[in-house]
Amino acid sequence: MKQKLFFAGLAAAFALSGAGHFLHWDNTLQFVLSAIAIIFVAGFLGKATENVAHYAGQRLGGFLNATFGNAAELIIAFFLIREQQFATVKASLTGAIIGNLLLVLGLSVLLGGLKYKEQTFNGRLADHNATLMVLAVIGLFVPAVFVVTEHFSFDKDRFLSLAVAAILIVSYALWLIFSMITHKDMLADERTGGDHGEQPAWSKGRSVLYLLAATVMVALVSEWLVHTLDAFSAKFGLSELFIGAFVIAIIGNAAEHSAAVMLALKNKIGAAVEIAIGSSLQIALFVAPVLILVSALMGNTMDIIFTPIELTAIGVSVFIAKSVSRDGRTNWYEGVLLLMVYVILGFAFYLV
Repeated sequence: MKQKLFFAGLAAAFALSGAGHFLHWDNTLQFVLSAIAIIFVAGFLGKATENVAHYAGQRLGGFLNATFGNAAELIIAFFLIREQQFATVKASLTGAIIGNLLLVLGLSVLLGGLKYKEQTFNGRLADHNATLMVLAVIGLFVPAVFVVTEHFSFDKDRFLSLAVAAILIVSYALWLIFSMITHKDMLADERTGGDHGEQPAWSKGRSVLYLLAATVMVALVSEWLVHTLDAFSAKFGLSELFIGAFVIAIIGNAAEHSAAVMLALKNKIGAAVEIAIGSSLQIALFVAPVLILVSALMGNTMDIIFTPIELTAIGVSVFIAKSVSRDGRTNWYEGVLLLMVYVILGFAFYLV
């Protein structure tokens, strides 16, 4: 009965959001309808991911959620690049990274920790994730420092951006080979008894089909909502940086929020960490570099030079997330710490 009510609400919210977009209803009403639709679609994606994770394991399930969840950011950024809104793209990528490391991971650790005194996941995986996060910071920090201090020409700037983008993509591809193939057993899930004999709600085929359908719905609703942001930001006096780094990022991360928290509440913190940290790594090491290469193919290369504010936010987020996750153990207070850093950054970005 609950499942039928949920799907009815999902269909109604999605239909109303689409109607508002195509019939050009009031922008504020469109924003509200799309936000409600995002909540339903995120819940749908979270449930599909949970079922896929049951068949594929927590790590692969978390990776699939991060990948499909990031499809929304990738699609939104593609349209922004086509309009040459590079500053908004980089702000949204920054927001996605810090949102996953602080908000998604923070909520998962906090709510999971309130239900279970301590949750554990593979410590070796935590070490590797921490190292990869540092690589991501280096990949974004070095180009900014060299371009600004050495006053690189446009051609040198473009070459460095494309070179770093290619290196980061190769690094991410090798990480997938390492973690999913050659050292799969070493980084395997640590089962903590969180399943309690549960059976998946759907078959393997239906779970994958629903995961794909939910991803498409997330992308569509996200695009509809983005079209209302200019009017929404003007009405409430929000800056382009804040809109990109927080509003767009939170919308794009809605799927990860839902899935990660649901898994943490079932004592599957390994999958929740894989979604949060894995999604941030994917954005920094794959999504951002791919967007740079795509912009080059479209004839106007977006550089990989992030502003000092954006680099500071990413660096701070990586530092606290690395500190919290490095021992492979989490508790509710560590979730509070992550959320407090997110709130601090939120106030700072709002006042820019």
